[in-house]
Amino acid sequence: MAIDLVEVQANTSSLADEFIAHRLGLIPLNSKNVDDVTYTRDCEYCDQYCEHCSVTLDLHARCTGDEIMKVYARDLVVSEPRPNEWVGMPVITDALGLGSVICKLRKDQEIRMKCIAKKGIAKEHAKWAPTSAVGFEYDPHNKLKHLDYWYEEDPAKEWPKSNNAAWEDAPQDGEPFDYSANPAKFYFDVESIGNLEPDAVVLQGIKVLQQKLALVIQELSGDDRNGDADGFGAPRSPDGMQAGGDYGMNQGYTTPFGDTGGQTMYGGGTTPFGATPYGQSGWQ
Repeated sequence: MAIDLVEVQANTSSLADEFIAHRLGLIPLNSKNVDDVTYTRDCEYCDQYCEHCSVTLDLHARCTGDEIMKVYARDLVVSEPRPNEWVGMPVITDALGLGSVICKLRKDQEIRMKCIAKKGIAKEHAKWAPTSAVGFEYDPHNKLKHLDYWYEEDPAKEWPKSNNAAWEDAPQDGEPFDYSANPAKFYFDVESIGNLEPDAVVLQGIKVLQQKLALVIQELSGDDRNGDADGFGAPRSPDGMQAGGDYGMNQGYTTPFGDTGGQTMYGGGTTPFGATPYGQSGWQ
């Protein structure tokens, strides 16, 4: 969720309307259970925004004293109704409970705006990105020799190992090089901006990836039975993948590399490189 529309009713601050609107759009908003919110482009109840596809936040501040007044994210008031009790609330994590600074007002200056938050993805705008940073790594000890470290004296000192190296055994002195080895573990570091928990970001990403793969399968097979009753709507995974209303609760797909199995809630099982580290219940 992010503020996408701003209706300016009053602004006598030193900042332009567009400047403040841009700052409002970058304020993180709680997106828990965001599936309850419909994309505006798919909403059947409105053309621009409504309670089914958006959350309304009101901002009204006026400085009446001689001291400069700061307007914070906490001053955004969420209006009812909304899809659920979480979505749209500004994310405030500082000790004082203030949140991000929106603007500053001097005596007799006023700001009054109506903000419409909608659901989107970062491909449309960076304000919808749920993460501030995502790191990826495999082979932290460089056993596969995919990297050739440039160094002056000692590569071990000049290139310290990442925290992921503790999950794998370091190569032994004199250990022969395995030319047929392939990566077996992949490490992702996900840093959320606060609107979604990191594990929710990963699970949602997997869910969307499955939907896109289902669309590819549907297009390649020329089969529209995975749509709704009228043959329209978003594609879905094969019937077995939807058991219990969740993704991947059964055996999943059969790929050119064999059955992907059903060891985890997202398919798990066997890959071209053997059993995945998620062959048992829970995350590792």
